[in-house]
Amino acid sequence: MGKAAALCGGGTRGLVSLLSAVPCLACHELPAMSAEPGGRGGGGPAGGPPAAPPGSDTYKGWLFKWTNYLKGYQRRWFVLSNGLLSYYRTQAEMAHTCRGTINLSTAHIDTEDSCNIVLSNGGRTYHLKANSEVERQRWVTALELAKAKAIRMRNNQSDDSGDEEPASQSDKSELHGPLKTLSSKLEDLSTCNELIAKHGAALQRSLSELENLRLPADSGEKIKAVNERATLFRITSNAMINACRDFLDLAESHSRKWQRLLQHEREQRIRLEETIEQLAKQHNSLERACRGAPGLAAGTASISSTAKAGSVQSTKGEASDEDEETEYFDAMEDAPAFITVTADPKHHRRSGSNLSGASEGHPEDWNLEDSVFESSNQSSYNESMGKDLLPRKRRRTRIPDKPNYSLNLWSIMKNCIGKELSKIPMPVNFNEPLSMLQRLTEDLEYHELLDKAVKCESSTEQMCFVAAFSVSSYSTTVHRTAKPFNPLLGETFELDRLEELGFRSLCEQVSHHPPAAAHHVYSRRGWTLWQEITIASKFRGKYLSIMPLGAIHLEFHSSGNHYVWRKVTSTVHNIIVGKLWIDQSGEIEIVNHKSKDKCQLKFTPYSYFSRDVPRKVTGVVSDADGKAHYVMSGTWDEKMECSKILHSSHGSTSTEGKQKTVYQTLSPKVLWRKYPLPENAENMYFFSELALTLNEPEERVAPTDSRLRPDQRLMESGRWDEANVEKQRLEEKQRAVRRRREAEAVEALEEGKDYEGYIPLWFERKVDAVTGELICVYKGGYWEAKDKQDWSVCPDIF
Repeated sequence: MGKAAALCGGGTRGLVSLLSAVPCLACHELPAMSAEPGGRGGGGPAGGPPAAPPGSDTYKGWLFKWTNYLKGYQRRWFVLSNGLLSYYRTQAEMAHTCRGTINLSTAHIDTEDSCNIVLSNGGRTYHLKANSEVERQRWVTALELAKAKAIRMRNNQSDDSGDEEPASQSDKSELHGPLKTLSSKLEDLSTCNELIAKHGAALQRSLSELENLRLPADSGEKIKAVNERATLFRITSNAMINACRDFLDLAESHSRKWQRLLQHEREQRIRLEETIEQLAKQHNSLERACRGAPGLAAGTASISSTAKAGSVQSTKGEASDEDEETEYFDAMEDAPAFITVTADPKHHRRSGSNLSGASEGHPEDWNLEDSVFESSNQSSYNESMGKDLLPRKRRRTRIPDKPNYSLNLWSIMKNCIGKELSKIPMPVNFNEPLSMLQRLTEDLEYHELLDKAVKCESSTEQMCFVAAFSVSSYSTTVHRTAKPFNPLLGETFELDRLEELGFRSLCEQVSHHPPAAAHHVYSRRGWTLWQEITIASKFRGKYLSIMPLGAIHLEFHSSGNHYVWRKVTSTVHNIIVGKLWIDQSGEIEIVNHKSKDKCQLKFTPYSYFSRDVPRKVTGVVSDADGKAHYVMSGTWDEKMECSKILHSSHGSTSTEGKQKTVYQTLSPKVLWRKYPLPENAENMYFFSELALTLNEPEERVAPTDSRLRPDQRLMESGRWDEANVEKQRLEEKQRAVRRRREAEAVEALEEGKDYEGYIPLWFERKVDAVTGELICVYKGGYWEAKDKQDWSVCPDIF
């Protein structure tokens, strides 16, 4: 009876609560629940509409966050969802940039005064301030509830970390557990209902006896009203019991449905994992077989034109109406689709209605003896072009082996989702001992392509070499998954090969946020290259996107041909689990602004399910009238070939509804082939021969040169712990300089003066006459200062 009484008491309190909410429900409002996330009053310090609809797990609003002693508290938009508190500068930033996130499951929540909140999680602490004590209390309540829910979710996840079969049994028990609890609660409610009915009937009998007594008239009316309320109470309790029974029946039916769906999804996931594993094994075996095939060896003179296409072209293996030398290119997606047919100029001079004369060419123009395409051997070319140059200086061919330090990348990157990569503090364990300026200089590894382009008389032929040069800059990235050092503001890097290779290069970090580097290269062999590159990088959880922004300019001195192009997007995959690998994707449009020739290159993204060759690059070179002259094909990590077009025609319509263009071409010629990596490259960060020399100490360089950067030098020597300490010192020194500049800017603003900010030493901003963009161009003075060894203008950045 004691248990029944207790249950009855609990049921009565719940019923009273339910009845008290009825008037609010009738007028479509909820009772005040400011303590719940997503409840009313979540608009934040600035007031306004509710932060989230009632019942939502998300709580949003404005709070003030402590930034630094210079700026103090700054207004930020905070979002509490799924146990994570994230903040943004504005509501619009929620779509693309998260400024920071803290996990509440392991966080400590504290209140300093009536309006302040302190959140701490390991080494991260947020000092927040609300507009009022009421608003602070709403946030604290929402944070506490979210923290409790996050802890429960974490514990549940840790309990589900067993094998597949035990997990299945656990899922079943988790599904049946709540049902048993609901059943027991329903029995308790039934007991309450019986007690309520019993006591209600006794109460009604007592009231009926009171009505029969001789009492004053007003007492009779009161007793009648009490009797009606007792009847209403009994009816309501019966309705509550029936509603609970209906809820239990609904939960049972839905639980069976959810269990079937869960089992189906689990089976589908297992099948998909098995399929992907099988595909990965097949892919690896095919790669090994392809590498071991003797017909793919480079430099074999007797290879047929079909085999010469190598991994670049997909040859037709079955019998067809075409000649044995016929080769096909798959149609490009998101670009004018085309097919090339390689023809022998002596036997395949076709003429007919199926071939148009839009791109007719003459085979004699493709003369192997006279054409500049024949200059494919680097050593013979250097002998012919470099008689006036000094012998090459002997440079290093090794650096200390990379130490075997294990560090979990995900443990650092998981709190950086949505942030700019340049703003993420990283240990040197994820770096390579080169700066971004040196990586930019690596684009010149195949500079001889531009030296050959100088000799071209045809602008379209010259465009082929420029296109091959633009692709060659990605060949060093195929194994280079490490991150280069972010240059300090004012840091420089020179590569003076004027006496050996005919060019000299200079890079300078001209901006820190956003990070931007200016680059200028002069070659006495007849060309000049310059660019300003800003790296926009986003960490997306499973992969990292690196988007170089800015145009690359190339001008040939004798012809005046001015080429402009932009880089494609680089993506680093398997950030969370698996082996890191890099892919390049997107399109490059190279434009000759003098002759209006164009080259459209497409970098096909890698796909497990694609039949295309991995890292494939295809494109067409056309003149100002849109007439196609050459077909470019290859891979960005191996080689690029060029095929001269004889005829073009319109072929059949593809499955995507695009009409394919059929190009009849001469046999392809290799314009560029990647140099083999040095011996033991896998233990030297997969550096190429040029990369191994970039950080080699040199005399007479500027005191801001990347070779003199201490943390980078320590890392190259294998002293990573010391390098991390030195890296923190340099970054803190740079922050102190930035804070000083900000203070000077504020002081100048208060005094009504202009403040110029940082001015690059060797570059100046000008509007580019070709693109109309504001770009940093070399203003001169560096090489003169080097000759005089006058570095007095250089800042102390190291």
